[in-house]
Amino acid sequence: MTPEPQPHPGVRRGEFVAFVAAIMAVNALGTDLMLPALSTIGSELRVANANDQQWIVTSYLFGFGLGQLAYGPLADRFGRKPVLMITLAGFVAASVFAASAATFAALIGARVLMGLMSASTRVLSVAIVRDSYSGRRMARISSMATMVFFLVPILAPTLGAGLLEFGPWRFIFYALAVFAAAVLVWAALRLPETLSPERRRRISLSALSEAYRLTLSNRYSIGYALAGSMTFGGIIAFVSSAEQVFTDTFGAGERFTLLFALCAFFMGLAAFFNSRLVERLGTRLISQSGLIALIGLSAVHILVARAGAETLWTYVAFQALSMTCIGLCGANFGAMAMEPVGHVAGTASSVQGFVTGVGAVAVGSAIGQAYDGTTYPLAVGYLLIGLGALGIVYVVEGGKLFRARMA
Repeated sequence: MTPEPQPHPGVRRGEFVAFVAAIMAVNALGTDLMLPALSTIGSELRVANANDQQWIVTSYLFGFGLGQLAYGPLADRFGRKPVLMITLAGFVAASVFAASAATFAALIGARVLMGLMSASTRVLSVAIVRDSYSGRRMARISSMATMVFFLVPILAPTLGAGLLEFGPWRFIFYALAVFAAAVLVWAALRLPETLSPERRRRISLSALSEAYRLTLSNRYSIGYALAGSMTFGGIIAFVSSAEQVFTDTFGAGERFTLLFALCAFFMGLAAFFNSRLVERLGTRLISQSGLIALIGLSAVHILVARAGAETLWTYVAFQALSMTCIGLCGANFGAMAMEPVGHVAGTASSVQGFVTGVGAVAVGSAIGQAYDGTTYPLAVGYLLIGLGALGIVYVVEGGKLFRARMA
């Protein structure tokens, strides 16, 4: 039996996975930690329309999507580690700025800046893993990191609610600054530089144009990035509107953190099973099956919502199962998008992350802003997400699903 390769001398696979998960967790906490405080923030900062509170989440994710375009070329030129450390320091500063915001506009500005800084975590986590692994093994390692990472959205709202017990909502942003600073110290002490000097690419118009051309012209690269924007949009729609749904629609605000954690748990469970099965079954079989299941679930959910039979527990069941389906897609879509452009991993990750992130904000915001006090718009949104993503995959794969190719 061949021993499992270690990513780098002096760094065992377990620590490598944990570190990648910690990098990803900076963004997850930046998204989810303040969810229990959205209504409190809206009230204190005098937000007139309750749906506008969703911009506290979506403005951050807009910055997150936009910022990814810059970090790949920088990481390909200067290496992964220095770019990560500088942007983590920027995230710490932006979090402190958010904690001191006196108006809703200032808070939104700070949230965009936080997203711009945390965008590096997505680009660099993908590039660092791609530097060290490829193919189905890359998908497995990504799924293992994602599985650990999904503990964060399970716990984050509860942690946020706990912080609210001891102080105002501003404590949440100070806590984000402390966590990012801890990851920064870990990176300084333990993270090796995964990009060897001979693989570094000069920043030039011709080099960037070639990397962008390779990423955008390869149908697997751009196609699976677009499909990922659809499924990620479903996550944004759920996260940004979850407090309103549980509190206003079902009157279950006191159980919000528990119910949110339950839905997120199923997404983490899907990532766990994906990490165990992807090398045997393949990225395509698993992700395409997830999309088909999402379409079927959403169609049934629409019928339940239209019939007036929706209850708190039917919604939780449909949402948890939908999160499971989405969890079977994310890491696999990312691995398939990256596989043909691994030789320009940093820039490719930037372009793909920009496409996925900005597209997901557009999709998620459209669904979230359609919230009308019922779950019907969310159910319709998930059906459209499933159909849209499957349509993209069908075109990318030349009209043939469930076949093995590349990964």
